[in-house]
Amino acid sequence: MPLTKAFNHTIKARVQTDPAFRIALLEEALDALVNNDLETGKLLLRDYVNATVGFEALGAQLQKSPKSLMRMLSVDGNPRVDNLFAVVSQLKAHEGVSFSVHASAGQQ
Repeated sequence: MPLTKAFNHTIKARVQTDPAFRIALLEEALDALVNNDLETGKLLLRDYVNATVGFEALGAQLQKSPKSLMRMLSVDGNPRVDNLFAVVSQLKAHEGVSFSVHASAGQQ
């Protein structure tokens, strides 16, 4: 089910005014990817890109077509791991953050 325009505007407004929310959105996207939820991870990355740097600027930074990046982060997108990591790396740099993975006992 596609998101409504009002919801997307709400996300964008919150991202622009709340740095903690913006970082949490990126963190949740990466958490989903690491935990084998590619669809959610891609959609959260897409929301983050739409609300921050935008696909035109991201495409220019990565020397990739913005439309290709949009397809890659769509529900049906099938990104190569090198392209996905390039996007993540650029978004982390844009945000000025780094993330690390920690194992936790009892989780599969």
